[in-house]
Amino acid sequence: MYQMFQRAALLAAQTGWKDLKYYDAMYFFITIPIVFIYGIVVGSFLNVVIIRIPRGESLIKRASHCMTCGTKIRIIDLIPVFSWLFLRGKCHSCGEKISPRYPIVESLTGLLFVANFLVFGGEIFSFNLLLMCIFTALLICIGFIDWDTLEMYDIMSYLIAALAIPSHFLTDSGLTVWDRLIGAACISVPFFIIGEISGIVIKKKTGEKVRGIELGDSILMACAGLYLGWKAMIPAAFTGILLAAIFGIIIKAVKKGESKMAFGPYLCMGLLIGAMFGEEMTNSYLEFFLSSMEPDQPRNFYTSLIHLIPLR
Repeated sequence: MYQMFQRAALLAAQTGWKDLKYYDAMYFFITIPIVFIYGIVVGSFLNVVIIRIPRGESLIKRASHCMTCGTKIRIIDLIPVFSWLFLRGKCHSCGEKISPRYPIVESLTGLLFVANFLVFGGEIFSFNLLLMCIFTALLICIGFIDWDTLEMYDIMSYLIAALAIPSHFLTDSGLTVWDRLIGAACISVPFFIIGEISGIVIKKKTGEKVRGIELGDSILMACAGLYLGWKAMIPAAFTGILLAAIFGIIIKAVKKGESKMAFGPYLCMGLLIGAMFGEEMTNSYLEFFLSSMEPDQPRNFYTSLIHLIPLR
């Protein structure tokens, strides 16, 4: 059975899912729901993290309870997504509405875990998949907490950086130490410089100690760069900035000029896209750029430097 799973995963990775036979397709028919269920269970715990960490509450000492009446939630009401639907979004004790945020976070986690499973080869017994799911879970926490509080908890970013160690030694990521170090610096350093300069300008104009890009955003990009490498980070940063610009315009229009908004959620979305597709995007761009050069074109310092970049 395990050999069939391996064969299906390998075939899917090599052919882009085009040549799967019936028994191979059954593997994904069985495993995708398993991965999704695992994801929504993890998402249920992430809801606890997102709510309690900003409040300074313990994650383990107190059982799950209604945020309005404080009643302990019954075990039957702890089924991710489905309990919220069965209860029609209301507490079984006091009848107060339960935020739809709970099933949204749970469903989002499940769907992203499935996406990781499909993008990274379709092999359920994969250490790389485990690390990517942990990375995804941390980004969900960082993004939603920043959305709610406009604050980042650097410990979560440091946990992302810690993933670089098992990723480097226990997976076939192909990233060198230099790839990771450059990834840590290529976005975080410009972010830090922009934040420092904008902070000085804003303080002179308004007297407030506010940075255009907060330090937590720079730390997040540095830690993520250690895990993902520079090729994933460049598209990740570009995507995050683009999303922030688009949604920033929408939010200002809806809230009539309000300028405060969290940058972290958009960076987290960009990092997820960068983790899944960033390296391929960068390689494709570099291959197109290099192929567009004339064969007899004289090389200067910069073109010579580009030709030294390894394309995996």
